Amino acid sequence: MLSRDEIQAAADKLWQAETQRQQIPALTLSHPDMTMDDAYAIQKAWVDRKLSEQRSVIGYKVGLTSRAMQMAVNIDEPDYGVLLDDMLFDDGATLKAADFLDPRIEVELAFILKQPLQGEHVSVVDVLNATDYVMPALELIAARCLRTDPETGYTRKVYDTIADNAANAGIILGGRAVKPTDIDLRWAGALLYLNGQIEETGIAAGVLGNPAKGISWVCKRFAPHGIGLEPGQVILSGSFTRPVPVKAGDTVHADFGPLGGIGLTFE
Repeated sequence: MLSRDEIQAAADKLWQAETQRQQIPALTLSHPDMTMDDAYAIQKAWVDRKLSEQRSVIGYKVGLTSRAMQMAVNIDEPDYGVLLDDMLFDDGATLKAADFLDPRIEVELAFILKQPLQGEHVSVVDVLNATDYVMPALELIAARCLRTDPETGYTRKVYDTIADNAANAGIILGGRAVKPTDIDLRWAGALLYLNGQIEETGIAAGVLGNPAKGISWVCKRFAPHGIGLEPGQVILSGSFTRPVPVKAGDTVHADFGPLGGIGLTFE
């Protein structure tokens, strides 16, 4: 277990990486014995610093929900990160690519809650009943830790990503909001275009078999700490495409079929 000072120092490094627009070496390179609890403690310290700067929590994101991704990083459960108010961008926005470290786009569904959810026994039905509506979303991820260290060739571990707030940097909501029981969420799909070319496709069943399970998982993960999800919060249930790198000059469009689309431009 890392000491309190080590946890705070690691969180400060991530904060500096973001503010100075300079990725840092993976934290596990200097802390090879880091545990998952350590990683989430670093994430919390980073979020607390953000909150001290007058940011506010608007929800959570779930990551590593596909079996393929879990196998790739040698982990058998998803992870989560915290969504803050300055991470929410408008559909159709133009963003500066240089403001984000190694920016990538993922395709997701967002659940907006109307009732609180808490406890280790929250089911998919509970999630559907507590959800006001579901809508298409893009997640902008930007890793503050280097994916691969150029000097040592060291590849970051899943604990680095967790500590890095699951690499979350932004969320874009768009398209058509639907009640969660109006469609079979498993079959909600999207075509992701980059500069007019299809780059990725996927369906939401790639998220644990049903995207609502991602919300259920977060509730169970938070339960031992007495934390729950609140009405009005936005919960990203997990990507059902691989992350697609973007750069200045790129245009992204996600076509969710009957649920509409989302557009984004980078300059």
